[in-house]
Amino acid sequence: DINNVEEEFAEESSAESEIETDDDNDSGTDSEDDRENSDNKDDEKVKPEESPSDSDMEVEGLAVEEAWTEPTGKKEDDESTEKMSAAALCVTVGSFCDPEDLPGLAHFLEHMVFLGSLKYPDENGFDVFLKKHGGSENASTDSERTVFHFDIWQQYFKAALDRWAQFFINPLMIRDAIDCEVEAVDNEYQLAKPCDTNRWELLLGSLARPGYPMRKFFWGNAETLKHEPKKSNIDIYTRLKDFWQNYYSAPYTNLVVQSKETLNTLENWVTEIFSQIPNNGLPKPSFDHLTDPFDTPEFQKLYRVVPVSNIHLLNITWALPPQERNYRVKPLRYISWLVGHEGKGSILSFLRKKLWAVALSGGNAETGFEQNSIYSIFMISITLTSEGYEHFYEVAHVVFQYMKMLQKVGPDKRIWKEIQKINDNEFSFQDQVDPINYVENICENMHLFCKQDFLTGNQLLFDYKPEVIADVLDLLCPQRANLCLLSTNNEGKCPLKERWFETQYSVEDIEQYWATVWAFDFEINPDLHHPEENEYLATDFSLKPPDFPEVDYPVKVLNAPQGCMWYKKDNKFRKPKVYVHFHLISPQVQQSAESVVLLDIFVSILSLNLSEPAYGADIAKLEYKLVAGEHGLIIRVKGFNHKLPLLLQLVIDHLSDFSFTPGVFEMVKEELKKTYFNMLIKSEVLAKDLRHVILEYGKWPIIEKYQRLMKGISAESLLSFVKAFTSQLFVEGLAQGKLTCQEAKGFLRYVVVKLQFAPLAHPCPVQFRVVDLPNTHLLCKVKTLNKGDANSEVTVYYQVGLYYFVIDYFQCMYFAFSYPIQSSLAFVTFLTFLTFLALVGS
Repeated sequence: DINNVEEEFAEESSAESEIETDDDNDSGTDSEDDRENSDNKDDEKVKPEESPSDSDMEVEGLAVEEAWTEPTGKKEDDESTEKMSAAALCVTVGSFCDPEDLPGLAHFLEHMVFLGSLKYPDENGFDVFLKKHGGSENASTDSERTVFHFDIWQQYFKAALDRWAQFFINPLMIRDAIDCEVEAVDNEYQLAKPCDTNRWELLLGSLARPGYPMRKFFWGNAETLKHEPKKSNIDIYTRLKDFWQNYYSAPYTNLVVQSKETLNTLENWVTEIFSQIPNNGLPKPSFDHLTDPFDTPEFQKLYRVVPVSNIHLLNITWALPPQERNYRVKPLRYISWLVGHEGKGSILSFLRKKLWAVALSGGNAETGFEQNSIYSIFMISITLTSEGYEHFYEVAHVVFQYMKMLQKVGPDKRIWKEIQKINDNEFSFQDQVDPINYVENICENMHLFCKQDFLTGNQLLFDYKPEVIADVLDLLCPQRANLCLLSTNNEGKCPLKERWFETQYSVEDIEQYWATVWAFDFEINPDLHHPEENEYLATDFSLKPPDFPEVDYPVKVLNAPQGCMWYKKDNKFRKPKVYVHFHLISPQVQQSAESVVLLDIFVSILSLNLSEPAYGADIAKLEYKLVAGEHGLIIRVKGFNHKLPLLLQLVIDHLSDFSFTPGVFEMVKEELKKTYFNMLIKSEVLAKDLRHVILEYGKWPIIEKYQRLMKGISAESLLSFVKAFTSQLFVEGLAQGKLTCQEAKGFLRYVVVKLQFAPLAHPCPVQFRVVDLPNTHLLCKVKTLNKGDANSEVTVYYQVGLYYFVIDYFQCMYFAFSYPIQSSLAFVTFLTFLTFLALVGS
């Protein structure tokens, strides 16, 4: 038990006698998590939920990714959120209704509808009004719905509602703005092209029966909305007006508003403002007559695709009857929970032992393309190793064996109840959702669920009906599956090209041997079976009495040569959740680019070793992250306090008993090469990395790590590094939430006693020094490493001095500058930009 570990700290009693403030300059006091280096941070207070530093690399399984956020410039604290009001409106018509001769028209109308109204004719007036009063707005077009939403400070909500409603009552849709908005749509299309998910979705849609709407090009671009209409003498302005009149009708529309006003007040506002939305009296579009869209010879094939990313990925896809009506049972969630399991008996556990795969996901993304009134997609995506790529048919066979096992065993009520309990726990103790996101979710729920389930229908399981689950399972057989192999090894072997995203691919019949095997009653692999009962499922949500005074900020409650512990009890939210961070600081990390790469490999293997035993905790909503930081290893654990100690103990035990096989070492190296490469070809990640290389001392650029890894690193080097790293450390811990001070101190005791390391010979304070830039204009220009990406990335950085002195001034500047910048980019140069203003720590 973590909390009963024998105290082995020297000088512990004296360290516990007084509460220390966070002004101390002890070794390791300023951990990487405390650094003001998150793009969207607003104060000096330590927060468990903050993103890692820009330069941290989070390692989950084998995926090492730069944390890349899209800051809004608005404060994310709860007081700010509580002041916001929000509204969302869902028109239950989308891209499935695009005319055959105008692909992308529904998406284009989403843009055009916001260009002023009869009552408020200023083209950009609504956007200016929102920005002036702390708000934002957005919209999205899906297959069968178009959603609009905004938020604003509460006192301006009614005025904003009136302006916003006019877009659905009397929009101007200015003819002179058509060219500008076509360019905006075209640039969104250009931004979407380098995404492998978008490319595969478009290719998959092309395999449907002729005349079915999923074959359409939903994005739209300059060719479909400008050049082709002009050649065909199509007046796109008239067609836009017709589309709006035919489909933007009150009976097709759902509205959600959220504000601090009373329900009666909100109801009166809605009645007063929105009752003028026209009702055209036309029936809502229906696709009920369209069935089995992918029951075609083209679907049951093997497709080889050249991806943008450096990956080997096997997608196995089934097209099923629409499952929206089964939301109370959620058969796809039950099946995906089993397919995506990583514990003993799972698909991924078996494939990892064979060194054929590193990751697997399965299920339905619940997007409009994957789940609608015509069909539902069930897809299993497996990230393969190089060895797995050579055995992809065998990998597919393992998947089919598992599906056959599920069919034979049948639905299991224990497992369904476990999933239900996990979802209930998550729903009951969920964190507060920003109003703008909440109203958007509920607005879409109103399109999908019965009235009594609007608030819960997408999260909870209600009815156990094994026959419904069994019916879906029976459809997941090899004969109905589509296989797609995405790999850079397919370069030069794919003569076909998809029209819109120019995806290179080839198509072939399933290899005869495997087609024959799968056509008959093949054997089930005995290593594949249902998961065991989950020991990490929380059942005790009681709140423990405090044993420490209330404080506003974390305070140091334990100090010793090996480490220190900071603690703060949750005094506001009163939820049975705990957040624990440990920073294992070592001077070994910053010695060379090789040592930084070795830390990445070390963390990747450690994550891989934990993936099976810790998966039960993961699905029980106990989360852990291992971060290869610039000064050492960061361990983050959060979740329900009942079983969190078990997970923390598991992580530390695996760190203490770290080992690996030669095969795993080689596999991780190959995957890390792909990870570095995929980071380098993303312009936004490369630009961010270069900014930190210029500004920070001791920052190793991704390109140098990639080059060092390509030169070769031995297993002996890793063993030597891990031995040196774990032999001398300073461990700094932080615990926040519903736990006692004694429990927090027990966490640190367990780490120190279990790892058995010596204190650092010399203090190793974590210092983040930033270059003091000269008072002149500096320009760094770099060519993108992805020649197929037409997009560019621009970062403008102003260095202003100590962060906490200027925070409020820059919040004001954000609201003052963000709209003029976005407006001039979007409307003057006719280009679409993703623009963000953010406060960063370096």
